Amino acid sequence: MPESPPSPAVPAQFQTFLAFDFGLRRTGVAVGNRMLRTATPQPTIRADGADARLAAAEARVREWQPDALVVGVPFHPDGASHENTLRARKFARQLRGRCGKPVYEVDERYSTTEALSSGARDADAGAACVILEQFLRSLP
Repeated sequence: MPESPPSPAVPAQFQTFLAFDFGLRRTGVAVGNRMLRTATPQPTIRADGADARLAAAEARVREWQPDALVVGVPFHPDGASHENTLRARKFARQLRGRCGKPVYEVDERYSTTEALSSGARDADAGAACVILEQFLRSLP
């Protein structure tokens, strides 16, 4: 497993979450809540370039008004970081800055594979659901 900082405790009053499966061209999106611990896929953001991707993500945050955000961070199977690990973490930092909401990072290894094996029609939105449901299951 990668050496990552311990996740900060998620306050009990945080009930709704918006998750992102970061990608350079397609970023999957899912919405979910703590009570049901389920996620629902949303239309995938298709954007070339960081500014367009961030603007589209920010629009989703305004639309859904979640308590917090979740971003999937990819790693190699052995837990090592790679270029997209850094990109996803930068995206998470930018979202935190632009939206003013807490952002939680989740190890998203194999989320796309899991989404496809469970029959997701949109692999990116399906992966965002996998990421969010993994996060929700980790909450007390």
